[in-house]
Amino acid sequence: MRFIFTFLFLTSVNIGINAQAYLKAEYIGRSNYKDIDGNKTGGKGDAKVISGGVMIPLSMKLNENNRPTAWRIGIGGSYTSFDNKDLPRNLCPSEIMNAQVSLMHIRPIREKLSILATLGVGTYTAHADISRIGMKNVLGHGGAILIWHLKDNLDLGGGLAINTSFGYPMAFPAFYFNWRLSGRYKVNVSMMDALEVSAGMQVHKNIELSVVGEMGGSAAMEKIDGKDMIFSHQYLTYGLRTEFKINKSFSIPVTVGMSSYRPAYYTERSLKAFFKSMNREEDPRFSQSFYVSTAIRYTF
Repeated sequence: MRFIFTFLFLTSVNIGINAQAYLKAEYIGRSNYKDIDGNKTGGKGDAKVISGGVMIPLSMKLNENNRPTAWRIGIGGSYTSFDNKDLPRNLCPSEIMNAQVSLMHIRPIREKLSILATLGVGTYTAHADISRIGMKNVLGHGGAILIWHLKDNLDLGGGLAINTSFGYPMAFPAFYFNWRLSGRYKVNVSMMDALEVSAGMQVHKNIELSVVGEMGGSAAMEKIDGKDMIFSHQYLTYGLRTEFKINKSFSIPVTVGMSSYRPAYYTERSLKAFFKSMNREEDPRFSQSFYVSTAIRYTF
């Protein structure tokens, strides 16, 4: 629950000026499931994630400082399959399907200051049956962030993210950070599409090697025993990435590493339950395990 509220906002945000599309497959190896005290429950499970999305510019122009004024629409989704063993259904579902659509607008308001706003809606289910999607599975999300362009390679921002996770609009703090170094040696620390940290080098004109750390996740809204519940699944991963650049527009990154922290649990959809989960030291979670992913990225 610690990540999911701002995650629902941030996954709809990308301020690149080109149209972008991606398709990604991830596998998180089987590991033990632990309770809030860190004790093994006897259950085990892995996760397979297929995700994809496209970000399409509707309009865009640059000012004299090369800052964009742009409208963009983003469409994305993911499907997560859990292969659980000796793990009750009320602790973890067998699958999750998420889909979102969002509208984003960015514009400069001063020489070194821009405003970024987004508004969207998504469905979050513990099944893949479209006919069973109801209003309880629908969340609205949006927000606004002020971005300070401190340097050519450093942007910092803050604002509010809003979503309807509790059945009514609630505001949460949102943060924006993007720092990058380019050239043969590259460093990127970003909080645009969730969290990504990478450091690497160009070893060939078509091959880049880097060490990366990322955050991913999904959610499902359900009614269990007459109660509105939310299942939250997040994962922090790190590893070695090899990115094959076919041309200027098309690349294939392959990552091999570990999933270092993977909380997965149900909680009631209430403000009281949210603060209760924030106060505990640990969440119910899967222990560290093997991680591998591959993706196709296209910019056009």
